[in-house]
Amino acid sequence: MVAEPFNASVYLVDRHVEAAAGDRVAIRCGSEEVTYESLLARVCDAASGLAALGVRPEERVMLVMADGVELVAAFLGAMRLGAVPIPVNTMLTSADLARLVENSRARVAVTCDPFTAKAVEMAEAAPELQHLVVAGESLPGVSGVEAHPWQEVMEANGGWKEPYPTWDESPGFWLYTSGTTGRQRGAIHRHIDLKVTAETYAETVLRVRAEDRCFSIAKLFFAYGLGNSLTFPLAAGACAVLDPRLPAPGSVLETLRLHQPTLFFGVPTFYAALLASDLPDDAFRGVRYGVSAGEPLPAPLFHRFKERFGVEILDGIGSTEALHIFISNKQSDIRPGTTGTPVDSYELRLLDDDGNVLEGAATGHLELRGDSIATGYWCDAASTRYSFRGVWLHTGDVYARSEDGYYTYLSRSDDMIKAGGIWVAPSEVESVLLDFPGILEVGVVGLPDEEGLDKPAAFVVPLPGRHLDVDAVAEFCRERLAPFKRPKRIVVVDELPKTATGKIQRFKLRQLDALALEPPT
Repeated sequence: MVAEPFNASVYLVDRHVEAAAGDRVAIRCGSEEVTYESLLARVCDAASGLAALGVRPEERVMLVMADGVELVAAFLGAMRLGAVPIPVNTMLTSADLARLVENSRARVAVTCDPFTAKAVEMAEAAPELQHLVVAGESLPGVSGVEAHPWQEVMEANGGWKEPYPTWDESPGFWLYTSGTTGRQRGAIHRHIDLKVTAETYAETVLRVRAEDRCFSIAKLFFAYGLGNSLTFPLAAGACAVLDPRLPAPGSVLETLRLHQPTLFFGVPTFYAALLASDLPDDAFRGVRYGVSAGEPLPAPLFHRFKERFGVEILDGIGSTEALHIFISNKQSDIRPGTTGTPVDSYELRLLDDDGNVLEGAATGHLELRGDSIATGYWCDAASTRYSFRGVWLHTGDVYARSEDGYYTYLSRSDDMIKAGGIWVAPSEVESVLLDFPGILEVGVVGLPDEEGLDKPAAFVVPLPGRHLDVDAVAEFCRERLAPFKRPKRIVVVDELPKTATGKIQRFKLRQLDALALEPPT
């Protein structure tokens, strides 16, 4: 039986042109506006250019690019060709990027300013890479690799109009996990996975419509950002607002003023930074909802943001493996401090330490099943077998489920602290500390004391210009936390180690010499 053809580029772009909506604006990036008709032409040109370089169906194409029209064209152009684009974290070192090229065995990579120099170093350290396409003002020399100007590739005139006959199960794209445990793995996604997330979370939770303008702090190389800035707006015939710059409150304000987005996507760390900035209180006028993922959104942060900017934040949880959010607070059904309830069409279960399914109100290891889940990790059988358990994805998260079905994040499975024989959730301690005036961010981990027993330790980042009295913080915790939950060490730091998505890298906090940290008086 021959499967019915399905290509994600057709679903996201051609469909709107064929419906006589080609003149709608698909992308706004700075002063540039690109309609759906123009975007389709660029996607076809990118497919032609990659084919001219010898890219074949199911071969990988590495994308080391800033958010912009070129990245969208390269990503969808590769998929139109039947190839597999891999947008990667541009904040990685050239050595890290070279390892991803080696792991994926990509022969072609595409880059742009300001990452050209880094991509050149990557290319020279990746022996199987043959072509580097550069969208920039100058074309560098690359030892052992043939360099091509982006514009020349786009003008290859291969006439690639019709999409390659992929189907829903065809290999679509890869995303490398963000590395909360220190190692990245390539999650393999299908063409259909993009449509699934658009028809579940985007339609049922966000209710994205053609008039929306979506602006995301998370970049396109993240699963979260890919949905926010590509899948959701394009699937709805809406507009994606892209900014190639690293996010900062000032640049975000410029984009808010220029493009007036209606949906804003961030992470708790950046929402905290916005609150600590001098942005005017009306900065988010026109934004009907904020969205948060990547780490749990503390209830105090939700309330402070709503009080100051007048915007409610829909907190949720997703993953690279699931492609986007599968538990979320819903419009008119927000319970601050919780992750919410399952997104339509996703099924969840909680397991105890022995793998038994827990019913009703319970705390356990979260597993998920749904149609957007990756097929596995590239060339990593052990990790695939551990995480992908039949139809279930083992998320590695510990969650509490209330009697009425709301889920509250507690920790990663290996982040829970057993102090004095009692489990302590870092998120609970962090939520209390975030209520202390003057604290911007906090990360809590278990660190061994003089006896080698794990005790909670808190690393706190003060608000800009504020001095934190550690004794006062300790007294604050003493009044609000049970003895076994109180941090036995409180350390003031300038910043917390994080992944590029804003998740705290707790394994790096644990690597510090715990005994060298002075406990509070």
